[in-house]
Amino acid sequence: MNITELARKLGRTAQELKDILPGLGFDIGQRAIKVDDRLASKIIESWPMLKKKMEARQASALHDEVKEKGEIIGSVGKTKIKLSAVITVREFAARLGLPVTAVIKELMKNGILASLNERIDYETAAIVSEDLGFDFEKDEETEGQDNFVGDKIKELMGKDKEETLMTRPPVVVVMGHVDHGKTKLLDSIRQTHVMETEAGGITQHIGAYQAKYKDKILTFIDTPGHEAFTAMRSRGAKIADIAILVVAADDGVQPQTKEAIKIIEAAKIPFLVAINKIDKEEANVEKIKQELASLNLIPEDWGGKTICVPISAKAGTGIDGLLDMILLLADMEKEKIVANPNRCAVGTVIESHVDKGEGAVATILVQAGTLNKNDILSVDNVFYGRVRAMKNFRGDSVEKVEPGTPVKIIGLKVAPEVGDILEVKSELKGCERKIKQIYSQRDETVVKKTIESSEHKRKKLNIILKTDVLGSLEAVLAVFEKLDYPDVGIDIVSRGLGNVTEADILRAEAIPASVFGFNILLTPKVEELARDKKVKLKNFKIIYDLVDEVKKDLEALLEIEIIKTELGKVEVLAIFRTESGGMIVGGKVREGTIFFNPKIGQTMIRIMRKQGGEREEMGVVSMVQLQAGKVDVKEVLQGEDCGIKFKGKTIVKVGDILEVYKEEKRIKKLE
Repeated sequence: MNITELARKLGRTAQELKDILPGLGFDIGQRAIKVDDRLASKIIESWPMLKKKMEARQASALHDEVKEKGEIIGSVGKTKIKLSAVITVREFAARLGLPVTAVIKELMKNGILASLNERIDYETAAIVSEDLGFDFEKDEETEGQDNFVGDKIKELMGKDKEETLMTRPPVVVVMGHVDHGKTKLLDSIRQTHVMETEAGGITQHIGAYQAKYKDKILTFIDTPGHEAFTAMRSRGAKIADIAILVVAADDGVQPQTKEAIKIIEAAKIPFLVAINKIDKEEANVEKIKQELASLNLIPEDWGGKTICVPISAKAGTGIDGLLDMILLLADMEKEKIVANPNRCAVGTVIESHVDKGEGAVATILVQAGTLNKNDILSVDNVFYGRVRAMKNFRGDSVEKVEPGTPVKIIGLKVAPEVGDILEVKSELKGCERKIKQIYSQRDETVVKKTIESSEHKRKKLNIILKTDVLGSLEAVLAVFEKLDYPDVGIDIVSRGLGNVTEADILRAEAIPASVFGFNILLTPKVEELARDKKVKLKNFKIIYDLVDEVKKDLEALLEIEIIKTELGKVEVLAIFRTESGGMIVGGKVREGTIFFNPKIGQTMIRIMRKQGGEREEMGVVSMVQLQAGKVDVKEVLQGEDCGIKFKGKTIVKVGDILEVYKEEKRIKKLE
C-alpha cells in the first residue's frame, strides 16, 4: 500500500506517519514510499490503540513542560490566581497564562474531556491548578453565581458612558416543553410559516426573528423544546432581556418546562407565562395556574407576581395582549435595555454552520455597537475573518446592523462555537493569527464522556457523526451522553460539520464504525463508496429517528441472555432403551410439574446420582419427547409416571434423579 493512501485512511499526513510510526514499533524509514500490505493492515487495525498511546505520551510530555513552567512562575513569586465557582476552559487557561490546548490536555489526563467553551467547576479547576504548580484561591465575589455569557458582554460594554447609551429593541426568548406551541406562537406574531420549514414540525435550531408591534421592534429568539437541546435553550436565555414561558393548557407543566424555569431564574431576567392552546376542549387554565403555583410562580390574579396570559397561537387569540405585556415588561426594564450604537460591535453567536456555497456562516445577535460590512471579526483577540456580507432574518442583504438585531454573517474563516462572543476590531494589528490551530483543536477535541468499567469491558458502538450546524452537533452529543448502559456504550470516534466525505467512509471501514449524518446531504459518490466498503451510512432529519437507530444498533451488540427456569424432579425407575446418543427412561415426578414444549424453549435435564452420601451432577442432556401412558404429552404433574426420551452422551441409571429445567434464549433490551 502506498504510504499516502495509508495516511489518508488514518487521517494523517504521510510525513506525520513517518515521524510517528517508528516510535510506536513500526520499521518505516523517512524515505519510505510504500508499506507492506500486511504491515499496513496491522497499523490500521491497531491505530485506535496506537493513537491513544501516542496521545498519552504527548499529554505526559506537555504536563511536565507545563508543570515546569508553573514551578518557574512560582519561584519568581507569581500572584495567586482566583477561581470562580464555575469557569470555562478558555477563561481558566487565560487566568493561568497557558495555551488552551495545554489545559485541555491536563484535563484529559485527569479523565475530563472538555472543549474550550465548556464549563468546569471550582473543584476540577483547583485540582488542575495544583497539578500544574499554581497557587489559587476561591473568588468569593462570584461564589454561587453562574458564569453567564452575558457577564463578558457587560465587561466589554462596561466602558460605555451613560450619555452614549440609546434604547435598543428588547430581546425576547421563547421557551417551554416540546410541542407546546412556541414556534406557532412566533408564527402567529410574525404572520409567517417558520414551523413548516422544520422537519417533523420540531424546532431543531435556534432561530432569531424580529417583529413590529405598536411602532416598536421586538427581537424574538425561538429555542428548541426537545430535551436534547438543553444547552441551546440555556444560551438563548443568557442573551435575552425578557422570557416567554409557553405552557400548553391541555398538557400542563412538563420536565422541560421546569428546566426552562430554572434557566430563566438563573439568568435573572423578567418573564411571563403564555398559557397556550386554550381553544382545545381539554384545556384547563386554572389547573395550569395551580401547577405553576406549586413551583412558587403565583399568578397575578391569585395575588402573586407571575404574569399569565391565556392564548391560542393557532387561532391568534390573546396575541395582542401578550405583546402588550412584553412591552410593559420592556418598559419596566428600559434602563437595562440600552446599548451604545457608536462603538465597535459586540455580539453573541446563536447559530453556526458550514455552508457549501457560503463557507463558514454564523448567526449572531448584535448586543452593542453597529456592525458594518468589511468589519474585522475576532473571538478572544483571534482573527476570524471579515464581514463579507450580512443577511437579516428575512434573507435580505443589509449594509449595517444596530444593537438588539440578529444577523447572518458570511465571510468567516472558521465557524465559531455557539455562545462565542464576536468582537469587531478597528485594525488587524491587535489580532492573533491562530485560526488553523483553533480549527484543528476543535476538530480533535471530542465532546464526549467515556466511562470504562474496571470489572468488565463494555461493547462499544463506534460512530462517525456529521451534522449541519454546531447547535445540532452539541444536541446530538448531549443525547448520546445519556445512552449509557452497563453492557454497551457509544464511542464518537470522529465528529464534525458538513457533509459526509469519502475520507469519513474510509475511516469508518478501517475502525470499523457507522457513519451517521444529521440534517446534511449524502452525495451519490459517498453512498456508492459506503456500499462498496460495507459501511453503514444513514442520514436523519429528526433527532428522535437518529436516537431510535442508535438504540437499535446498541441492542444488536447485547449478548443473548439465557434464562433457566426450574420445572421439577423425576426419579428414574426403569431404563427402556439405550440408543446411540440418547436413552428412553421411565420414572415418577417427585417435585413440581414437568413441561415439554420445544416452541417456547429447550427442556434440559440435569442428571444427579448418589455418590457416597451426596448427589453429584453426572451431566446435562436435552429432552426430545415426554410421554404419559404411551401418549405424547406437554406436561406431567407431581406424583404421576412418565416416559422421557433425551439426547446426550451421559448414561442414566435406575435411582438417578433428573432435575428438569427450561432454557430460553432471550435477546436483551436496553433499559
